[in-house]
Amino acid sequence: MSLTLTDARIVTPFGVNDGWLTIEDGHITHVGRGPAPRAGYSLAGRSVVPGFVDIHNHGGAGGSFPTGDQDTARDAIALHNAHGTTTMVASLVTGAVPDLARATSSLADLCEEGLLAGIHFEGPYISKARCGAHNPALLREPSVEEFTGLVKAGRGQVRMLTIATELPNALDTIRAAVSQGVIAALGHSDASFEQTLGGIEAGATVATHLYNAMPQLGHRAPGPIAALLEDERVTVELINDGTHVHPAMLRLAYEVAGPGRTALVTDAMAATGMGDGTYILGSMRVDVADGVARLAEGGSIAGSTLTMDVAFRRAVQVVGLSLPEAVEITSRTPARVLGLSDTVGSIDVGKVADLVVLNDSLEVAGVMRRGAWITEP
Repeated sequence: MSLTLTDARIVTPFGVNDGWLTIEDGHITHVGRGPAPRAGYSLAGRSVVPGFVDIHNHGGAGGSFPTGDQDTARDAIALHNAHGTTTMVASLVTGAVPDLARATSSLADLCEEGLLAGIHFEGPYISKARCGAHNPALLREPSVEEFTGLVKAGRGQVRMLTIATELPNALDTIRAAVSQGVIAALGHSDASFEQTLGGIEAGATVATHLYNAMPQLGHRAPGPIAALLEDERVTVELINDGTHVHPAMLRLAYEVAGPGRTALVTDAMAATGMGDGTYILGSMRVDVADGVARLAEGGSIAGSTLTMDVAFRRAVQVVGLSLPEAVEITSRTPARVLGLSDTVGSIDVGKVADLVVLNDSLEVAGVMRRGAWITEP
């Protein structure tokens, strides 16, 4: 099957070109400028960007990945697909180790089907002082043996571990994770600047939702934020929903880290795509009001109701980035973090045809995944 999309504004990290592209057997085979050499499917001048890549996502459409329920997980995946996220990691939250192993094994099935790009453990090896929406009673000290068991439960599908570097055995656990092909991320941490550098030296390469669940920047005690922003080895996650991070602070992080080290994430939870009400995240009750999720007890922010198309649109319309810059931090950079930049993350010949068609207001008009329309423009 061959399909040529014509009359398109093709957005890459390097610019915006009026042109066309051809898709065959689910892959991009040609990308050209100007009029297409043959008749095709006209996009009437709308923009085409690569499918979004979300490396931190807890669910949506009423479904929560931490439960491990495959039916509701499929609902969550379908919701995010419809909003342009064609590659996503399923994030778990702190839980009892047997429950984490069960959920991991279940979600690994969906990874093997190609619906998910991996599994992320956000906890249980995080700081009680910075646990946010994680159940403090279930937090644990890091254990190489225990974590290795969780990785085995995932049958090669565990992609990331968020850990607080200041905890006992954390550095050994970071090293073990990296040796098993798992990305080590620093977050939900009360670490000092120096302790954070220690975690980076041990192999950590991602900052879990920078600014959130960590000490604020200080001019005498800079803490983890400065260490994570400064180090060229670290990619920083940012939740661009207007609640988690002020646009000025997002711009600051972007200016320091640059597009190659900045990845927008949703941190979405079950309420995404639903409405206000009460939901469960892991073992914690969450109240959602005006689209903002907070713990019923204590009021801590508890994930988001964000979708990646909204994060992309805010990056351009609120933060002030260009379309190519927004593409890089919602597609190309997170794809690189996952080791998938050879197949997804940009509109290039040979890559999978994961595409999002946007109207002039940067709203989703159509989504293609692996060469097939999810929603046709």
